[in-house]
Amino acid sequence: MLGDLFSGWHIWIILLIIVLLFGATRLPALARSIGQSTRIFKKEIREGQNEDEEAEAAKAAKNESKADATTADKPADKI
Repeated sequence: MLGDLFSGWHIWIILLIIVLLFGATRLPALARSIGQSTRIFKKEIREGQNEDEEAEAAKAAKNESKADATTADKPADKI
């Protein structure tokens, strides 16, 4: 159904309409702003993943210190 929608000449008509709507002078600025937005988005995704990894590491260290503290409080078994 949609396979024939983007055949060769359809793409040329769509590109022509885009150039007519935005004008040839504004297209480079539009492409530049899209590129900048993509870079910012990817940067924020990486920072969010790094924060998640740091939080998981801190949580694991906290749980490990709790486990060490609870085992130190227990008396040794008598034989």
